[in-house]
Amino acid sequence: MAKRIKFRKPLPPKPAVNKTAAEIARELKEGAASVSSYREQSLKIHGLICAKCGREFDFKDRKLLTVHHKDGNPRNNPPDGSNWENLCIFCHDDEHARGLLGDYLQGKGRGQS
Repeated sequence: MAKRIKFRKPLPPKPAVNKTAAEIARELKEGAASVSSYREQSLKIHGLICAKCGREFDFKDRKLLTVHHKDGNPRNNPPDGSNWENLCIFCHDDEHARGLLGDYLQGKGRGQS
């Protein structure tokens, strides 16, 4: 049976001990906003097209496009978009499944040493 991959949002930075509750709340709100803003920025830079399969999307189905971080680091969000590529949900799942399959074939899968 194929394992389903779950995508997580990047965690906000850990608050320092001497910060006020208002400062912590503001940082958390800004962190959540930056996740959506880099997605919107990537869609503007790279267009509503999947970089892998070439499928074009319009405004109503753009939710099927995701932002893939080329280096695998979701915190690496340069403003020029050089670490992003827009992938449809199917190609994005395939991209991450390739890593799992490669690990499995190299003997790094579950239950293997």
